[in-house]
Amino acid sequence: MQTIGYAAQTAETPLAPFAFERRDLRANDVAIEILYCGVCHSDLHQARNDWGFSTYPLVPGHEIVGRVIDTGAGVTRHKAGDRVAIGCIVDSCMECDQCHAGEEQLCRNVVTQTYNDHDRVTGDPTFGGYSRHIVVREEFVLSVPDALDLAKAAPLLCAGITTWSPLRTWGVGPGSRVGVIGLGGLGHMAVKLAHAMGAHVTVISRNDAKQADALALGAEALLVSADADAMAAAANSFDLIIDTIPVRHDVSPYMPLLDVDSTLVIVGQLGPIDETSTLPFLMARRRLSGSPIGGIAETQEMLDFCARMNILPECEMIAIQDIHAAFERMERADVRYRFVIDMASMPEAA
Repeated sequence: MQTIGYAAQTAETPLAPFAFERRDLRANDVAIEILYCGVCHSDLHQARNDWGFSTYPLVPGHEIVGRVIDTGAGVTRHKAGDRVAIGCIVDSCMECDQCHAGEEQLCRNVVTQTYNDHDRVTGDPTFGGYSRHIVVREEFVLSVPDALDLAKAAPLLCAGITTWSPLRTWGVGPGSRVGVIGLGGLGHMAVKLAHAMGAHVTVISRNDAKQADALALGAEALLVSADADAMAAAANSFDLIIDTIPVRHDVSPYMPLLDVDSTLVIVGQLGPIDETSTLPFLMARRRLSGSPIGGIAETQEMLDFCARMNILPECEMIAIQDIHAAFERMERADVRYRFVIDMASMPEAA
């Protein structure tokens, strides 16, 4: 299938129109017209090769929603016209213990990422959602409930599931005390989801500039991390802290906030963190952990939950031609809270 996207040709060049071929449908494939695609901070990192493993040309985008336009002969889960979504992965081995447990994101034989990866069958590069069409194995295509606005649902496929998965893994529910470090794309979804699950939610931020936003999103309080007295008073007061900070940082100030046998889970930073003392860990059996996205079943569970609870990300719609300005604003944290690309803006030809 001939299609068009926006691609980075090198780490130094801006994204530009790029014509390419999507694969012919296999028996278990679903062809999708992409209507909207969220803009994730990792798209910026990958386009600029900040992590050192980008390959070019690179078409970013792993927060994808659209409609089915065709299916392979063996497809039973989806049909033409269905509202569907694609997240961060498009394939896994489907044979290991983790895949059998519905934890495809932890596949022993490594997942196939939606972009900047290679097809498991042909070895061809995978291209992401900054494009008009995508072809994906049916098991990795999610259903978007009718109650969710397609124009706002895309960020659920990364920001949503990245914060939903640790909330589910660590058993958050009514009465849980949840802290959220940072109130950006990931953080604002963590607040919304934890609040809807019945938790008492506190946003932890360097200052109180976002206090009104935090409360409006469902948090009960904002804790200023630069206020030593406030931090000391909050010791032992959280069952779970979700750390959404996307850059290298020091977790030491946050560990004493955890109660006995409680966990701080990193979902933002990919790479090193600053050296930290083990003392808070040893004194209260506190844990420092990490969490990627969730599996396919868990992602569908999250979409269904958001439909029932009327939860959607706070989005700013942009045209694909505005992606460079969006990247620059995202670097300055000048977005509340997620950019979404309207694919109707995609040019007809490269």
